[in-house]
Amino acid sequence: MIEARDLTKHYGDVHALDGLDLTVPAGSVCALLGPNGAGKTTAVRILTTLATPSSGRASVGGYDVVGEPHRVRELIGLAGQHAAVDDDLTGRENLVILGLMLHLGRRAARRRADELLEQFDLAPAAKRLVKTYSGGMRRRLDLIAAFLVEPALLVLDEPTTGLDPRSRQEIWTTVAGRAAAGTTVLLTTQYLEEADRLADRVVIVDAGRVVAEGTPDALKDELGARVDVVVTNESDAAAAATTLERWATGPPEIDGTQVSVSVPAGIVTLPDVVRALDADALAVADVRLRRPTLDEVFLDRTEGVK
Repeated sequence: MIEARDLTKHYGDVHALDGLDLTVPAGSVCALLGPNGAGKTTAVRILTTLATPSSGRASVGGYDVVGEPHRVRELIGLAGQHAAVDDDLTGRENLVILGLMLHLGRRAARRRADELLEQFDLAPAAKRLVKTYSGGMRRRLDLIAAFLVEPALLVLDEPTTGLDPRSRQEIWTTVAGRAAAGTTVLLTTQYLEEADRLADRVVIVDAGRVVAEGTPDALKDELGARVDVVVTNESDAAAAATTLERWATGPPEIDGTQVSVSVPAGIVTLPDVVRALDADALAVADVRLRRPTLDEVFLDRTEGVK
């Protein structure tokens, strides 16, 4: 659905994109992650024909974003970072007018607007002018406008920023439902939990280029796992560290009674650790074996990238 090769975008001396490559298969959910200023929104703007690249090529559904922008726009639904609704219309009027612009027909546009307003708890405010809405309500209205029709590609640029937990869950459920029905989703987000839950594939961008990509599980496995042991007696911490070194990929970290080591993913199990500590006659209060979070992967891959 999306194919981008060596995309660059320069604003004077600022290189917002610096050779970005991106492939998103049809029917998948791709989360585009990166620090502020990494180039995520610039990439989204190019892919949705709102900006042109300085160099490189990109296509959506086989159509070139520069040479065939009208064909690209026919395929996409977009919710940008900032609400693009009309303050001087009611919430329902905003959706109905957009539905008419998308050729739903008057009756279908009204019906679809009412369905979405009810689903996202905006029905009580449907007849109020948008200028009276709170920031969260405006954001919800802008987001559900992207759900009026079923585009081949749904592009969501930080869709749940500023939303309460319930609204965020509703957006997640809707996105997952669209993806299950075959819609391709490109998602940028600052919430790593969101990417972990929704995305088939994660692409991490920093300084305008891709620094890591893969499934959430694969990226976590690349970083390895971590064993945390809490010994009963602080005097046993050094001995516990020696026991754990047989699997460690780096030096153990000792903090009082806690000993922590990084280990390769899938190499060691919790029973292995418990048996080894018991064999060395070490009394422990707690033992944990955990995979890294996507947050830890993100920090590892973006730290120090220039």
